[in-house]
Amino acid sequence: MAAPRKDLDTSSTEGAVSDFLRRVAETPRAGPSGARGRLIFALDATASREPTWDQATHIQSNMFLETQNLGGLEIQLCFYRGFQEFESSDWYRDSDALLTRMNRVFCAAGLTQIGRVLEHAIDEAAKGKVNALVFVGDCMEENRERLADLAGQLGLLGVPVFVFQEGRDPTAEPCLRDIARLSGGAWCPFDANSPHLLRDLLSAVAVYAAGGRKALERYGKTRGGAVLQLTHQIARKGG
Repeated sequence: MAAPRKDLDTSSTEGAVSDFLRRVAETPRAGPSGARGRLIFALDATASREPTWDQATHIQSNMFLETQNLGGLEIQLCFYRGFQEFESSDWYRDSDALLTRMNRVFCAAGLTQIGRVLEHAIDEAAKGKVNALVFVGDCMEENRERLADLAGQLGLLGVPVFVFQEGRDPTAEPCLRDIARLSGGAWCPFDANSPHLLRDLLSAVAVYAAGGRKALERYGKTRGGAVLQLTHQIARKGG
C-alpha cells in the first residue's frame, strides 16, 4: 500500500531524467549484435497503481514499434498484486499479443513483491540472455538488504534494471535507486501527468535492449526531446 503521493518537483525531476538518460547511454548491451533483444517488463499491479495502469498498457506498444528495424524485441510481462500473486507471461514478439495479455490484468490491493520480480529475472537469465529488466512501481514494503543482494546478482549476470518510480515515496526511493545502481541500470521518476515522457524513456530502453548505444543515438535524433539527451551523452563518450 503506497503512502500519499507527493507532487514531483520539476527541477529535481528534470535532473533525474538527465541522470537516467546518461546511465542508459553508458550501459553496455550484452549479447550478439543483430540478435533480437529480450526485455522483461515488470509492473506493480497493486491497488495504488490502478489510475495509471492503462497508461502502461498502451505505452508498451511503442516499445515494439521502435525496435522493428533493429532485429526486433521479445518482451515478457511480469506483475504482482493481491495476496502473494505473481505472474509471468510467455515471451511476446508483437504488441497485440502483449496488449491482449495486459488487458486481462486488473489491479488488486496487496503488498509489494519486488523481490520475486528480481528472483524471476535471475532465473530467466540463467535460461538465456536477458538484455534488460524494466520495473514500474510506486512503493516498497520489503527488506532493503535482500533486494540489494538480488540486484547485485542481476548486475553480475549483465541484466541492468531500469526502474520507473511513480511519484516520490520517500521510503521506496532509496531502495529503488539502489536496485538500479547495483544492477548497473538507472532510476527515473514519473507521474500521471507525464505519459509522453514515460513512453519515450521506455522506448529508449527498448531500443537500447535491441540495438545498443548506436541505436539509441539514432533514436534520439528522430525523437528529440528528453531522448535527444542520449545522443549528447553518447557523443561525449565517443559512442
